[in-house]
Amino acid sequence: MIINYVIKRILWLFPIILGVITLVFFLIHFIPGNPVDIMLGENARPMDKQQLYQELGLDKPILSQYISFLKRVSCGDFGKSLHTKQSVLSLILKKYPATLELMLGAVFMALLFSIPLGIFSALKHYSFMDHFSLILSLLGISMPNFWLGPLLIILFSLKLGWLPVSGRGGISHLILPALTLGTAMAAILTRMIRSSLLDVLEEDFIITARAKGLPYHWVIVKHALKNALIPVVTIMGLQMGALLTGSIITEMIFAWPGIGRLTIQAIYTRDYPLVQGCVLVIALSYVIVNLLTDLVYTFIDPRIHYN
Repeated sequence: MIINYVIKRILWLFPIILGVITLVFFLIHFIPGNPVDIMLGENARPMDKQQLYQELGLDKPILSQYISFLKRVSCGDFGKSLHTKQSVLSLILKKYPATLELMLGAVFMALLFSIPLGIFSALKHYSFMDHFSLILSLLGISMPNFWLGPLLIILFSLKLGWLPVSGRGGISHLILPALTLGTAMAAILTRMIRSSLLDVLEEDFIITARAKGLPYHWVIVKHALKNALIPVVTIMGLQMGALLTGSIITEMIFAWPGIGRLTIQAIYTRDYPLVQGCVLVIALSYVIVNLLTDLVYTFIDPRIHYN
C-alpha cells in the first residue's frame, strides 16, 4: 500500500513539472528586452540581426518555439548561453553544488537555534525565556536578507575580523551567508516547535508517562518532542524550498558562486536561455523538495492513510 502511494505521488509529479516548464518558458519570453539587440547592439545591421534571429529560432512562432523547447528539455538540453556560448546545463551544474551547500548550511543554522529555543519556550511558557524567544522570532521574520547580510558583514567581518567578507571556501566562509539565509527559517520553526510541543504536552499519553514515574527529560525527548516535530517536518520542507529562492539575494551579498548569483548575472546580460534554465532548475528543485517532504511525512506519521 505504501508503494502504491509513493508511485501515485511520483506520477503526479510529471504534470506539475510540465506546468512549471510551460510557465517558465512563457514568462521568460514575455520579459521586455531583445536578446539580439543585447548581443549585437542596437546599431547592428538588420541583415545580421535577422541571421541571428534565425540561428536562435526566435523567428519561429511562439508555439513552435515552445514545442522545440519541450523536446530539448526532455532530453536534458537547456540550450546554450548567449553570452558564453557554453551549455546552459553545464553552467548550472557547476554552480548548483554551492547553492545546495548554502541551503544545507542554512537549515543547520535554523535547527541549531530553533530546537532549543522552541523547547525552552514551551517548557517555560509565559516566562522571561518564552517572551525573549518570541521577540527573537519576530525579529528574525522581520529582518530581510538584504539588510541582515550587510549588518553581519559589518559586525563579524569588518569590526571584529572573525569571518571572511565573501566568497566560498571553508566553514568560515559559510557561516555568515548560512546564518543570513537561515534566520527567517529559524524564527518560523521556533514558534512552530513551541506551539506544537505545548499541544503535545497536554495529551493523555504524556500525562500517563509522567504518572508512571518516567524521568521528566525522558518524557520530553522520547515522547513529547518526537510527536511535536511531526508537523515541523512539513514546515521545514516547505521552507527548504523557499531557501532556494531566498538564496539569490544572499548569494549576491556574499559573492557566493551559486545558481542564484548566476541567475542575476544572466538577467543583467539578457541571457534568456541561461535565465530560463536557472529559473527552471530552481522551480523543479522546489517541487522535488516538496515531494520528498510529503513522502517523509507519511512515513514518520502512521496516522496518515495512504490513499
